[in-house]
Amino acid sequence: MKKLICFTLLFILVCSTYAQNQVKEESIRLFFNELKAASDGAKQLWNQDLYGPTLLIDPSTRKIYANESDNMGTLAPKDSIYIGILPQDINFSNTALDWNGKRWAMIMLPLPENRDDRINLLAHESFHRIQPDLGFALHNADNKHLDEMEGRISLRLEMEALKKALRSSGQDEIKKHLTNALFFRKYRYKQFAEGAVNENLLEMNEGIAEYTGVIVTSRQDEQTKSYFINGMERLLKNRTFVRSFAYQTIPSYGYILYKKDHEWNKQINANTDLTAFFIKKFELKIPTPTQQIFKKLATAYNGKIIFEEETTRDIENKRVVKA
Repeated sequence: MKKLICFTLLFILVCSTYAQNQVKEESIRLFFNELKAASDGAKQLWNQDLYGPTLLIDPSTRKIYANESDNMGTLAPKDSIYIGILPQDINFSNTALDWNGKRWAMIMLPLPENRDDRINLLAHESFHRIQPDLGFALHNADNKHLDEMEGRISLRLEMEALKKALRSSGQDEIKKHLTNALFFRKYRYKQFAEGAVNENLLEMNEGIAEYTGVIVTSRQDEQTKSYFINGMERLLKNRTFVRSFAYQTIPSYGYILYKKDHEWNKQINANTDLTAFFIKKFELKIPTPTQQIFKKLATAYNGKIIFEEETTRDIENKRVVKA
């Protein structure tokens, strides 16, 4: 009797595991089909197909689900997908990598439940896969100045102005808020000489990738604006802005410009100064970044609250360091 019970339990466990694997594999096929459909609809964005070698990795098991085979025969075919185990010497993360004779986009499972967010992520990492072919080097520049109080304040003010630009409908209002957003940026660069170069390097890397993800997703206009605004508000909960800022700034400027010029991204290259590029494309005149103008403009963008919060944060940080 005990043997029968054990056998029954084992049978149920095996069936349950098989069913779970079937559900996961069906979902994987859906994810690849979603990315392919979205990429097919956005080939004109870079005149190159985003859809290509892609690895979805289960971090708990290192199991690979791929949309095509590798050149070494490591991945085994199974009903239009390819399965294997990621070698221990390869770190997994959301990135792009060269492995077994191909360049892959790598994305960690589970993917977002929301379809638009899921395609956004898949397309973002797919851009990193083709990034070298487009002439954009991969950079992870150090933006430690965005951990300094003055750097954080000016970035937060820039994002407040960006949010107002996204919410505005009239062209004069949009232009006013864009002018102020980029003024806060230029003021930050006046304070931190290295900021202009290092921010541009990271924005060229992660900012353009995220912009690509957003455009490929094809959200409705209001959904896209909400996506950016919610993203900037979530950013405030991060302990640091040194990397995450790039996912919000350039995609927001880029989307506003996209509504005027669908192909602006084809006009940039690895040497483009994105700040100067957007100032020129939006036909803006940025005032000379003085402290007087900075303080005056800040009042229209929650400046009082931002100054207070960042001063408190700075005092606490100094206390911890001293301790």
